[in-house]
This record gives sequence, C-alpha cells and structure tokens, in this order.
Amino acid sequence: MALTQEDEYDFLFKVVLMGDSGVGKSNLISRFTTNEFSLESKSTLGVEFASRSIVTDGKVIKAQIWDTAGQERYRAITSVYYRGAVGALLVYDITKRQSFDNVTRWLKELRDHADAHIVIMLVGNKKDLRHQRQVSTDEAKELCKLHKLFFIETSALADTNVKTAFETILRQIYHTVSRRLAQNAVAAPETAPQPAAVTLAADAPAASGSCCGK
Repeated sequence: MALTQEDEYDFLFKVVLMGDSGVGKSNLISRFTTNEFSLESKSTLGVEFASRSIVTDGKVIKAQIWDTAGQERYRAITSVYYRGAVGALLVYDITKRQSFDNVTRWLKELRDHADAHIVIMLVGNKKDLRHQRQVSTDEAKELCKLHKLFFIETSALADTNVKTAFETILRQIYHTVSRRLAQNAVAAPETAPQPAAVTLAADAPAASGSCCGK
C-alpha cells in the first residue's frame, strides 16, 4: 500500500541515491514516487529530493529520497547529502562497465561520510537492455557478498523491480529501527508516539548481505 507524500507518518527515513552520472538515478526516483519516466532526462544539477510513503506492520513510513549528480564537481555537497541518511541505493548501469567498476569508489565515499550502520542496496539499472549487458548478475552478487550489501536489478523504463527495491530497503531500515526502539522501551517509560526522522544509533545492527534480485 502506498500513500501520498502529504499523509501523516510514523517514521521519516532519508534515503540517498549514489552512482555515476547517467545510470538512471533520477528516473528510478520519479518512477517510484510519481510513476513517471523521461527518455530525455538530463544530469541532475546539485541536489533534489522526492517523497513517498508506504505502510509496513501498520506503520506509515515516509521516504525522503535524495538525488544528486554523479559528476566529480558536485562532491562538495557530500556532507549535507549524507547527513541523517539511514539508507542508500548504490546504482550502476548494467550496460556500462565503468559505472560498475566505480561502485567500490562510491561505496568508500559512502562509508567515509555516512552512518556506519546505513542500509545499502546495490542496484543494477537498465535491466531491459539485456542485449547490451556488460556486467553479469553473478558478478554483482559476488560484490554484494563481499561488502554485505542487498542487491537487485531494475528497469526504470520498464518499471521492473523499482517498487521492490525501494520498499525492500525501507522495510529493512524499519526492522533495524524497530529492534532498537524495542530495546530502548524496556528501560524507558512509555510516551506518546511522535512522527520522527530517524538516525541509526551506534547500537543498531548492520544489514546482512542478501541478494533479492535476479
């Protein structure tokens, strides 16, 4: 079940998208939040974000999804971009080998700037262009096992696995936060629930590696 961004929410999770310019980050966001796709998408200038809410376990989870250009000249915004992020989609283009080779560099930047327990999903986009594939699914899965990442392949154009990708990472963040809140509730008196933006605390468990796409 999906809700509009104006609805009330129980949790607000900031999710960032990373990856080289041209891999389809903006179209993934627009497909998930507004069900739109543009063949004429241009490189994002600076930073922008969109929102969409889902329901999990009776709780409304609002995702604030941030998008920024993958070009080197925008590296100056990283401190603001990563601040408060609890999830990240690391996107590459399955038809562009270089975008996959650069994943480790993007991952290092993420580890350097973001919370140590941020939930990360590797996303191989443009799955519809099978005949132009330069990166195998098995190779991507091996990288995920090495770095303990979630994995999925998507097509923003064909609307394949886009909703699954975002909902999977949001639910994983929710389960991580719920475990922490349950632990804290044992020692703290009950208070009225308030919608809250969430930052993962140091005691939150890191996500385990998982492959959820084919």
